[in-house]
Amino acid sequence: MYGYEQSVNAGPGGPMGAAPMGGGYPEPAPAYPEPSPPSLVDAVRAFTTGSMAAEDFQAVFTTSKVYCPRGENPGFLALHDTQQPVIPMFSTLKELRRYAGKESKYFVITGAEVLDLLPTGYGFVLDIDGQHRMVFDAKAVEQMIDFTMRRMYG
Repeated sequence: MYGYEQSVNAGPGGPMGAAPMGGGYPEPAPAYPEPSPPSLVDAVRAFTTGSMAAEDFQAVFTTSKVYCPRGENPGFLALHDTQQPVIPMFSTLKELRRYAGKESKYFVITGAEVLDLLPTGYGFVLDIDGQHRMVFDAKAVEQMIDFTMRRMYG
C-alpha cells in the first residue's frame, strides 16, 4: 500500500487507534459557488416575459414540484368548461390555496411525472389565477413529451 494502510474493519480510530484517514490535502472551497437553478415560479415569470427559452423552461419544469388539487378519487381534476379539457396545476402551495381555498386537498408531483401521467388529449394550466398564467394545450404537452424523450433517449 502506498502512504497508508487500508483495513476493512478498522473501527472508529482506524488501524490500532491511528487518526482517521483524510487522504492528504483538504479540498479547497470553490472560488465561485454553483448557481442554483431557478425555481418554477422564476421560470414561469421568465418564460412568459420572453427571457427564457422553451427548452430551458422545460428543464426547470420537469424537475420542479407541481401542486395539483385533488378530489375524492385519485387522479387529476380537469376543467371541462374550456375549449379543450385542461388540468389546473400550481407552482406553489400558495398559488393553489389562492385558487382552491385554504382547506383544499392536493397532491405534489414533479413536472416529469405530470408529463408521464397526464391523460392523452388533455392540456394543463399553470397558476390559473396567478400573475403569469400559462396554458399548455394537448398539442403543447405532446411536444413537451417528445422533447423530453429525445433528451433522455437521444
